[in-house]
Amino acid sequence: MSCIENQVSSAVVPDELRLNVLPRFLGRHYLTGESLVYDWAARLCRSYSGGLWHFFTLSNGGFYMAPADSGRVHVRWHLNGYSDMMGADAFGIVVTLFALCHLAEKTLDDAIIERYHQLREFARQHVEAANILRAID
Repeated sequence: MSCIENQVSSAVVPDELRLNVLPRFLGRHYLTGESLVYDWAARLCRSYSGGLWHFFTLSNGGFYMAPADSGRVHVRWHLNGYSDMMGADAFGIVVTLFALCHLAEKTLDDAIIERYHQLREFARQHVEAANILRAID
């Protein structure tokens, strides 16, 4: 099997379809999941103060959220000593991974656990993969 066959791609969800994204991917846990994403954003980035987020679907069945602001942000996680700059897309992936992990621990829902692994697979192929993986390790 070649690397191209394993490539996971992302697509931004059009505004008119946003309402269905979280219920589709998180089921009955969608409100808690969304809240956790914003909560983790504030924990990991001192300068985060809310704003519009884009939703992305992944070709492997996963999803993630990322701030619409395309600037770079400083991300810090004291429990693993991570402190570095990353783009908004990478930040969204990191935040969504933390939120999914938290939600999976809370719910023990296999579908949520699967979403985590789908996003992690995409993260490993991202242009900022090394930074993302260091942040979540």
